[in-house]
Amino acid sequence: MDEDSVTLHSNVETKQQEDIKWYFDDTRIAQITGDLRFICTDVQCTEGTERFRDRLKLDHQTGSLTIMNTREPDSGDYELKIISIRKSSEKTFSVTVYGESRDCFMVWHTDLSVSWFVSDVPAAERDEMKRKSVKERESVTLDPEPRMICTDVQFNNGTERFRDRLNLDHQTGSLTITNTRATDSGLYKLQISSNRFTIKRSFSVTVSGEEPDLLTRCA
Repeated sequence: MDEDSVTLHSNVETKQQEDIKWYFDDTRIAQITGDLRFICTDVQCTEGTERFRDRLKLDHQTGSLTIMNTREPDSGDYELKIISIRKSSEKTFSVTVYGESRDCFMVWHTDLSVSWFVSDVPAAERDEMKRKSVKERESVTLDPEPRMICTDVQFNNGTERFRDRLNLDHQTGSLTITNTRATDSGLYKLQISSNRFTIKRSFSVTVSGEEPDLLTRCA
């Protein structure tokens, strides 16, 4: 699902004279020309290479690259080359995907902002969740990654749904919901962003009074 994605931002607007290319393991995986006459991703760029298999999305306006349904083999250095008439530039993005299958991923960077969102859990996603137990009025912590250090935490002002029951760790970005209630059940979305990339994860939480059950998944 689209929560399992990381976007590597080019921070440019494509122009007719620019050619933007993305490389992974010295293999071209995406390319776009400023006049949009040539656009390719994965196997379209290099015949016989299907490493990502329709999991790459290239922004036609900026050249930013999104990797969907991330997996551990996606870890590595992604090189961005921007070639124009006047100059050429290169950027490198280091991506680390870890955990079982596609459960978690992280991109190392220091200038980050963290945002949390909550919504209902789509029925199609419930079977994929990991299970733990929690009782009403207990605390549950949704941990994006304990080794990650984040700054510039942004809160959603004006929302009194939790009324002082949320604690946000300013060093890790982990969110703790205290004194949990059945109405806290839902899909909690984590967005980690900087000027270079955007990471999205989701945590499904179900709080039950009679038969305590917590479904949680780090995506």
